[in-house]
Amino acid sequence: MSQAVRVLAIDTSTESCSVALLDGAVTRLRQEVLERGHAERVLPMVDEVLAESGLSLLELDGIAFGRGPGAFTGLRIAAGVTQGLALGANLMVAPVSSLAAVAALVPAAEGETVLACNDARMGEIYWAVFQVLPDGSVRPLSAEFVSPPQNVGHDAPAATHAAGNGLAACPELALRLEGCGVRTHAGIHPRADAVARLGAAMLAAGAGVPPEEAQPVYVRDDVARPATGAVTGMQ
Repeated sequence: MSQAVRVLAIDTSTESCSVALLDGAVTRLRQEVLERGHAERVLPMVDEVLAESGLSLLELDGIAFGRGPGAFTGLRIAAGVTQGLALGANLMVAPVSSLAAVAALVPAAEGETVLACNDARMGEIYWAVFQVLPDGSVRPLSAEFVSPPQNVGHDAPAATHAAGNGLAACPELALRLEGCGVRTHAGIHPRADAVARLGAAMLAAGAGVPPEEAQPVYVRDDVARPATGAVTGMQ
């Protein structure tokens, strides 16, 4: 495949459930913010964007999905749906970082850096630092971490922007970053249109994987560790 121009994308890594279809310069998006029910909504959203575009799965160049880090149940939903659709249509898959998808949605200038912060529950934050590239995509400048809010950004490149639902979940983190001169964007979730753009670039570069290798990335290894307080949503 010389260039991936038709890519279906799915992200259910947070409370935002979204599906997008990138068809050349046109992107069709469905997004809902849900406490639960992602598994019931994601396939109808897929059907909607395919019908609106007039395309079938067999006409696509690949499928991208938000591979995490994020809510464990949500990651399994996205990976499972992606595997099933891709196997049936014999398509390659692009597993896209959900933190990169946040960074790619920030209105930042070329060369600026973005600290993507997503809520990991249990009093922790998933985070990584990215740099904005000339084409609007992003490249990682750090590994992906999960840590208490006070450790977010430590021993990582300085960021000019910070974004993600972790900022709303942890106001003290947002205040600390703003005190350091970082511009914050608390309302940004990973979204399938960003996953589609990043996934299209991966597929065009030959970085896609077979469906059976499309696996979630949890970052937090202790997935069975119980929460210490009330937990809502998917996790």
